[in-house]
Amino acid sequence: MSSFEVIGGHALKGSITPQGAKNEALQVLSAVVLSAEPITISNIPNIVDVNLLMELLQAMGVSVEKLSEGEYRFKADKIDPAYLASEDFKTKSGRLRGSVMLAGPILARFKIAYLPKPGGDKIGRRRLDTHIIGFEKLGAKYAYDDKLACFTLKAENLIGTYMLLDEPSVTGTANILMAAVLAEGITTIYNAACEPYIQQLCLMLNKMGAKITGIGSNLLKIEGVTKLNGTSHRILPDMIEIGSFIGLAAMTKSEITIKNVGVEHLGIIPDKFRLLGIDFTIKGDDIYIPAQDIYEIQTFMDGGILTIYDNPWPGFTPDLLSIILVTAIQAKGSVLIHQKMFESRLFFTDKLIDMGAQIILCDPHRATVIGLGRKYPLRGITMSSPDIRAGQALLIAALSAEGKSTIQNIEQIDRGYQNIDTRLQALGAHIKRI
Repeated sequence: MSSFEVIGGHALKGSITPQGAKNEALQVLSAVVLSAEPITISNIPNIVDVNLLMELLQAMGVSVEKLSEGEYRFKADKIDPAYLASEDFKTKSGRLRGSVMLAGPILARFKIAYLPKPGGDKIGRRRLDTHIIGFEKLGAKYAYDDKLACFTLKAENLIGTYMLLDEPSVTGTANILMAAVLAEGITTIYNAACEPYIQQLCLMLNKMGAKITGIGSNLLKIEGVTKLNGTSHRILPDMIEIGSFIGLAAMTKSEITIKNVGVEHLGIIPDKFRLLGIDFTIKGDDIYIPAQDIYEIQTFMDGGILTIYDNPWPGFTPDLLSIILVTAIQAKGSVLIHQKMFESRLFFTDKLIDMGAQIILCDPHRATVIGLGRKYPLRGITMSSPDIRAGQALLIAALSAEGKSTIQNIEQIDRGYQNIDTRLQALGAHIKRI
């Protein structure tokens, strides 16, 4: 098991370019299964979760050809859908939450799919009800196979229908969407997720010959087609990594330019970091963050303590609440962080408290951060990364702290952040993989 050894307290300086979006990559890579024709995808991040999914695709019979760094050609003309019921698939998918999104496209194309229990972050219950109910409404039969020890989905034909999702699940919307594009008739999905990842998936599917309207809204209409073609697609910059770099710059008093961020796709994210008092300028498609000694958390107009919480898009993404929380540690003022979606995502705060942060964990979903305002630095400690986003938050804390920190279980960080140690070293970070 690898660790990061970090010597904190050093200001960083320079430019950094965000990787391709992890969450989008998992969706569009799953979509290659829908067509037997070549599909080229670029700006694919070189991270553990994405590489695991590409291994799964190859094991299923998809040919994967590397064209250049981050650019691959896929051809799914020799797929064995029975592989999804194999022990090898169950073992590999158990390490990857995103494997669940193969069920929709496999079901659409081959009328049978297998759904082992997926892996991923240990951040609380992440139910699959939305996925399954959506497949059932399209006409699939769902059952547990004792012999195979996994769930099966079967359908003679998928038939378009109207459905109102019980939650705007991003992966649920993507999975149902990929099943519906090859269903007979028209499918209407209301309360659909409308994150940029979903918008990108819709645009890619339309280029393949799908007929999807309502893109960018929570009401999607899909007119089924009989066949999808090949295409080319470029993945957006990772908005979670962009937010992480904004927080990193503020915490470490660093001057950083984040290049090619895809500003039009960031939504409310820049505004939320401005609420913490962080000063930055958007120049074209770059974000420039100057070195700041002091940044002060704003209050509500009536003087009430600021609350930042997650919401379905275009609200604030839950993946950045860990970063907002750690960035608030050295701000002036206080903020309440309300993580509505996952009940275990704030438990990493005990490590930040050990470093000297003033945080009150109110309950599994809420934490109050009382900013230190640079009165004293955090202190380096030995800690372990519990999930991708908490791991990056702990790395930011370590880079801002005084002395040496050791972050264990960095495989979690590697799942979502591409070569983060070498990229931060280029900015002057004192970080070593051991």
